[in-house]
Amino acid sequence: MADTMIQFQDVSRMYHPDIVGVTNVNLRIRPGEFVSIVGQSGTGKTTLVKLLIAEERPDRGRIEIGGWDVTRIKGKDIPLLRRQMGVVFQDFKLLPQKTIYENVAFALEVSGASMKRIRTVVPQVLKIVGLEEKAQRYPVQLSGGEKQRAAIARALVHRPKIFVADEPTGNLDSINTREIIDLLVKINQFGTTVLLVTHNREVVNTLRRRVVTLDAGQVVSDQEVGKYLL
Repeated sequence: MADTMIQFQDVSRMYHPDIVGVTNVNLRIRPGEFVSIVGQSGTGKTTLVKLLIAEERPDRGRIEIGGWDVTRIKGKDIPLLRRQMGVVFQDFKLLPQKTIYENVAFALEVSGASMKRIRTVVPQVLKIVGLEEKAQRYPVQLSGGEKQRAAIARALVHRPKIFVADEPTGNLDSINTREIIDLLVKINQFGTTVLLVTHNREVVNTLRRRVVTLDAGQVVSDQEVGKYLL
């Protein structure tokens, strides 16, 4: 994945004859871009994420990520693809019985990383997200914003080329929201492509980055320096 251009070519995904996920989506995202994918609930944003991480397959069209044809990817190659991509969701998905350090380390353990690598990488990513002082706390002891930062740290352990944040501030207040968005901007400054999926108008309008708007499963607007239109 040296060249991590993302391309959707005429991509459609239907869930039922009258339930559209996405339809005829054409989208190119250049390496190192920060792109907000916006729209109301049910407009296809989450479908787009699921297609991107090969959790679902399109009914029609082609998805390429840095030379990978995700549309035809073999099941055994999906974990390798996903290690090139960091993904965080609204609900954090932290393991409650593990400390923050252990949660982040676990992402490396399941991919077969050595203890030496784990001891090197985990403190590095916890420092990036500002949680080095809370490494031995459990998720229940953290605020919502800290939990999301822990989830971001876990998603960074494989040094992903692409970082996908699906409604990462949906459960957060405005102060924590600002901190998480600042962190995503920082990750983007490392050269990582960032896709922010959100319906938070204020966040999108203050970023002043590229904005792709979905409505009824279609791209209805793609602005280089955009605002939340709908």
